[in-house]
Amino acid sequence: MIVSSDNGPEVPTVINMRGIYQHDGARPWRGVKRDNWEGGHRVPMIARWPGKVKANSITDQTVCLTDIMATCAAIADAKLPNDAAEDSFNILPILLGEAKEDIRKFTLHQTIKLELAIRSGNWKYLDHKGSGGNRYEQARLKPFALPDTAPEAPGQLYNLDQERNHHEAPPSPPLIPSRLNKNLENLCSHFRNRCGLLTHFRKTQHRIHPRRRPRNRRHEHIRWRSLPD
Repeated sequence: MIVSSDNGPEVPTVINMRGIYQHDGARPWRGVKRDNWEGGHRVPMIARWPGKVKANSITDQTVCLTDIMATCAAIADAKLPNDAAEDSFNILPILLGEAKEDIRKFTLHQTIKLELAIRSGNWKYLDHKGSGGNRYEQARLKPFALPDTAPEAPGQLYNLDQERNHHEAPPSPPLIPSRLNKNLENLCSHFRNRCGLLTHFRKTQHRIHPRRRPRNRRHEHIRWRSLPD
């Protein structure tokens, strides 16, 4: 049995719960449903499988709901065709406590506005300004907007270990922005991110929406900047 959620808390629910009960379903992360900030996408996940999943075990690996299909296929000893579940990774080794390394090297994020972000380990790069989803200049969300610390920055880079509210981004190693953007471009070009499948997929089978293509950034301009809304 697996219990999870498909996204962060809904906007009206967050406003109501904060106002009446002083409860924030996304805390301590910034953002809500539709945002690329961590509060819009990070959700809890609980798995129970007596005799298989160790009770009270915890993992810090990044997994995605898209991984459920490949995982169920592995449990059922079923082979997925090459054109199915292209973004799904088998996380059964994580559930069984057998994973020796990260299953996901990168995780791709997309908002309701088709804005993109990519995460690798503790680093998360947003290929856009602001939340990428909700408009925080609206009256109902304006009270929750954080001051803008870098209005001209074309993107946002965060170390999730060091700052949880996506407000003040710490300095990053010089190669981090370039590596994340390069992998973002690669994922968009191949329309999948499951390891070992890229060379078997014909790029002519699909066409990507123009707004889903990562922008051509000059990474030295965003290396030490964050852009809260």
